[in-house]
Amino acid sequence: MKEQPFMNKREINGRRFLAVTLLNATITVVEIIGGVVSGSLALLSDAFHNLGDSLSIVMGYVAQTISGRSENSRRTFGYRRAEILSAFLNALFLIVMSIFLIVEAIQRLEKPTHINGRVMLIVAVVGLIANLLSAVLLHEGSHDSLNIKATYLHVLSDSLSSVAVIIGAIILMYVNVPWLDPLLTIAVALYIAFEAWPIIKKTIEILMQSAPKLDYAAIEKDILAIDGVENIHHIHAWSMDEHRIIFSAHINCQDMKISECEQIYHQIEKLLTTKYNISHVTLQAECKRGQNEELFDTNDDEIHLCQ
Repeated sequence: MKEQPFMNKREINGRRFLAVTLLNATITVVEIIGGVVSGSLALLSDAFHNLGDSLSIVMGYVAQTISGRSENSRRTFGYRRAEILSAFLNALFLIVMSIFLIVEAIQRLEKPTHINGRVMLIVAVVGLIANLLSAVLLHEGSHDSLNIKATYLHVLSDSLSSVAVIIGAIILMYVNVPWLDPLLTIAVALYIAFEAWPIIKKTIEILMQSAPKLDYAAIEKDILAIDGVENIHHIHAWSMDEHRIIFSAHINCQDMKISECEQIYHQIEKLLTTKYNISHVTLQAECKRGQNEELFDTNDDEIHLCQ
């Protein structure tokens, strides 16, 4: 029940996704025509980037819808990682697109062509307005979801691209510098890759079940301070998404009734939830077994390799 307000905060209205998709589709058509007419690689690259945005937005909406499904016998942790997969694929697409644009821009530097700055300017201004509207629609949800953030970055990078194209178009209207258009393309592509890389890194960490950044020494100290806990070992922690941390551990307790042990469970769960922002806690109580083991089971990897 505690997660419900957060879910409401994360939800983005389907109409907003539809509006942003239609905006990007329109921009794509306009910029492809404008890029062909003006001869601008920067404009064409922005057009294909917008096409990728449209696909990204649709994918993001579908992933968010899937992630809201309840847990079942096939997905006991639910479908939260659908958004993580979507964020990873969107960010990866940005990286691939950036590499493609840089290669094309380098080839254009070797064989510069004439650019119609006036047409380039008009189309870029239209693209900028539409991209800014899309960014406004997605901005609210970008703070709480890697999936929405990846989609938002698509749109935001397009806005920056449009600004760069506008500046280039104004210059080209008065000065013949054929290398400026591909140079702007390279600059925008590098920025896109720079913004996308942290998302790829974070999503890979989640998908690989890397341990979240927790103060494990402090956790051990706090749990051992609870009356009845003699030792804690075999700790595992991982993230279901960018917000939900899962934690499991074995604790050694005095020989007691299950009803008494449950009181210790409640104290530990409250501690981990309130102080360390851990969403799901699984504990296994033991008396003598494992009482001399360390906090982390260093033999886990060897066991898994032998299986």
